[in-house]
Amino acid sequence: MKKLVLGAAALAAMVAPAFAADMQARPYTKAPAYTAPQVVYNWTGFYVGGHVGGAFAGNTSLQGSDARFMGGVQGGFDYQFAPNWVMGVEAQYSWLPSNNNDGVLFPGGTLVTSNTDQIGSVTGRIGYTWGPALLYAKGGYAWRDGNNIGVSVAGVPAAFTTNGSHKDGYTVGGGLEYMFAPNWSAKAEYQYYNFGNTTFTAGPADVAGRSFRNDEHTAKVGVNYRFGWGGGTASRY
Repeated sequence: MKKLVLGAAALAAMVAPAFAADMQARPYTKAPAYTAPQVVYNWTGFYVGGHVGGAFAGNTSLQGSDARFMGGVQGGFDYQFAPNWVMGVEAQYSWLPSNNNDGVLFPGGTLVTSNTDQIGSVTGRIGYTWGPALLYAKGGYAWRDGNNIGVSVAGVPAAFTTNGSHKDGYTVGGGLEYMFAPNWSAKAEYQYYNFGNTTFTAGPADVAGRSFRNDEHTAKVGVNYRFGWGGGTASRY
């Protein structure tokens, strides 16, 4: 029995140091720092939206000098590449007031009025994006409704002829678009429309042979809903 007790005591003496070593405190390790999700803005995809603004005729136009309200719709497709460039195509249609009585009054007393109440375009566009912003330029084909011209002398309608209504033309412009929420963007845009010149081939003496430019300067703001491949913003961890 004495030998058994001594053996147990010796075994305990050997095990105790090893057990104590395992019980020592482990070194402190700092937890990984929290990294917030990074927002990625993707412009690729289809979109539809609406706009409001104003139209201003050029100095040599028959539309008169007053600004006219305009409102309409637009839709298109964008593709983001390389990686901060965006290219796309857009169709746009706008309504303008149907009446314009200002016109141009000539020294001989002849008043010439013109009315364009619908205008549209199909354009390509190219832009550069950083974060939620997109700065772009655009240009392409423009269309308008028939140019309704009126000629009167002292309030009495007068006969006249012109070389055509020039419904087709071109447009150029540019703007800034901002993605303010997932799938939503807002834009501010300037766009110039040119439909060539109209010449009076016959009419009252003070207008016969006169030529006028058919153009519009427009400024508008709009909102787009973006859907499809890109879907607007996304989060990356």
